[in-house]
Amino acid sequence: MKRHVVITALTSFFFLFIFLVTRFFVTPSARHDGPLKIAFVYDGDESIPYTSNFMRAENAVREQFGDKVEIITRSNVTGDETEATLEALAEDDCAIIFTASYSQTIIAKEYAEKYPHIQFCQATGDNANEAPYLKNYHTFMGEIYQGRYVSGIVAGMKLKDLIDKKVITKKEAKVGYVAAYPYPEVISGFTAFFLGVRSIVPTATMNVIYTYTWGSFSQEKLCAEQLIDEGCVIISQHSDTTGPAIACEEAFAKNVFHIGYNQSMVNIAPMTSLTSTRINWSPYILGAVKAVLENKEIEHSIKGHQHGNDIGAGFDLGWVQMLELNPIITPEGTAEKVAETIQAFKKGTVSVFKGDYIGINPYDEDDTYDLKKEFKENALQSAPQFSYILKDVISVEEQSLF
Repeated sequence: MKRHVVITALTSFFFLFIFLVTRFFVTPSARHDGPLKIAFVYDGDESIPYTSNFMRAENAVREQFGDKVEIITRSNVTGDETEATLEALAEDDCAIIFTASYSQTIIAKEYAEKYPHIQFCQATGDNANEAPYLKNYHTFMGEIYQGRYVSGIVAGMKLKDLIDKKVITKKEAKVGYVAAYPYPEVISGFTAFFLGVRSIVPTATMNVIYTYTWGSFSQEKLCAEQLIDEGCVIISQHSDTTGPAIACEEAFAKNVFHIGYNQSMVNIAPMTSLTSTRINWSPYILGAVKAVLENKEIEHSIKGHQHGNDIGAGFDLGWVQMLELNPIITPEGTAEKVAETIQAFKKGTVSVFKGDYIGINPYDEDDTYDLKKEFKENALQSAPQFSYILKDVISVEEQSLF
């Protein structure tokens, strides 16, 4: 009798243990019938390079998983529409929802808390490891400062070529940057770009104009035109449209050139576009979908640099890519220099945020950073953190109203 009681108790304990493991450790969204429902929420559409870059990863999911998944796409979701969109997707039994815009970060985490059985993956986010810590909320981003730095090297090679050919003087080695907002992601990006330029042309300076919007073609084009009028020889951008590329192409006669972002712009500006860089979102998105299908934790299923529920990587794991060099206008030796630098990034031997510079916090002049001590970008999270303006060599200005 006692033996029977013991066996019954052990059996009950075993099933209770299995229940608890299933309840608390198995990915809840993985328990589904039929195809896995996946949603992508974009603040733009395929006409915007930033969004079309994400759509490459979305298409990769279709190709790799086929009828194992059902994909729902919501484009041009902005402002108050985000909340209603996430609510509808959650109620439609989506197992994993990818949000692509930083502006969706706070709302996405709120909905992750509201729907703990759904995995929410926020691109460019920086709040996964902040309270409240949620098992089903994740952030991810490619370490794009590496691509910005290599883009700067391409720009520097072109500047040097123009100087050597006496088209411009060393004092005229000025680059311009069309930037969306004064966020760390943007500041880190244009600083890395500029330091790449300076690694080739130490006399270079840079002017930056903020558009205070991510996706205004006309606004970005106007800012690029202003920078060209100020004597900037190469224009780069951290903004989402082709406006700056078009501005450079229209100013071709002024010996102006362009560095793009998110997609190759050589076909748009064939006489002025040197190259572009982009984040490759596919390694993360494919890995996250596979993890949910296989009842595994997302971060443990993806190769990258993990920080809690946040993960990123650079050239080393294919998360950052350089796109085609324009063979018509890139100087001899550029391709070799690009390949050499990418290889150095893969080996971890490149120091980007380092040099004889003082960085000043744009919101607090008393907060400075001496780059004689290297700033290690992405050491703590996938989203960039460097947010200092380099004194005397980078000028931030307002957009002209006329």
